[in-house]
Amino acid sequence: MSTAPQTSTPAPARAYTPWSRDQMAALVAQDIPEGAFVNLGIGQPTLVGNHLPPDREVILHSENGILGMGPAPAKGEEDWDLINAGKQPVTLLKGASLCHHADSFAMMRGGHLDICVLGAFQVARNGDLANWHTGAPDAVPAVGGAMDLASGAKAVYVMMEHLTKQGQSKLVERCTYPLTGIACVKRVYSDLAVIDIHADGSAPTVRKMCPGMDLATLSRLSAMTLQA
Repeated sequence: MSTAPQTSTPAPARAYTPWSRDQMAALVAQDIPEGAFVNLGIGQPTLVGNHLPPDREVILHSENGILGMGPAPAKGEEDWDLINAGKQPVTLLKGASLCHHADSFAMMRGGHLDICVLGAFQVARNGDLANWHTGAPDAVPAVGGAMDLASGAKAVYVMMEHLTKQGQSKLVERCTYPLTGIACVKRVYSDLAVIDIHADGSAPTVRKMCPGMDLATLSRLSAMTLQA
């Protein structure tokens, strides 16, 4: 007896187009006001510096002791004695200053930064942040200055992919990974949406969505109720 060959059902076409990392960075840059002192965390957030409007004065801080950091240098013009906390080459703007590591952390812990932009493994609906360790036995914990920034900056923005590689939401009801900060995240910039987080745990507010996205789909992907 012959049997028909098994065939897989193709996945339905995705109706939305996620933002690229550079598009996410540009969205963050648009929301940073004139005169703000800002720290850009390691990883995706460093892209924000390349998208700041040239007519807007924003003072970028790096925890290894830079105040007044500029965009990434052109290829071939890197100075490897001038790097950010992620060991990436950077430039300096006119009026920039260099300081000791301890002085740099005093700026962070003393509440002198208006905004920090961090990556994350998870953000809870009340603003809890987990971005330094997944808790996996073979994972290498790397907290860096994230705890200092999460507790010291006046506003904490998170820039991250909305879903894990397994399709699970990084925006969660409650963090399951070790916490970096408690109720500290004010806004999330993901590849699917810009979302305001409320410390009282009420439904996060969607400010903007990627092309083709709708509130119902975003809420389903996030596994929580979102409001517009």
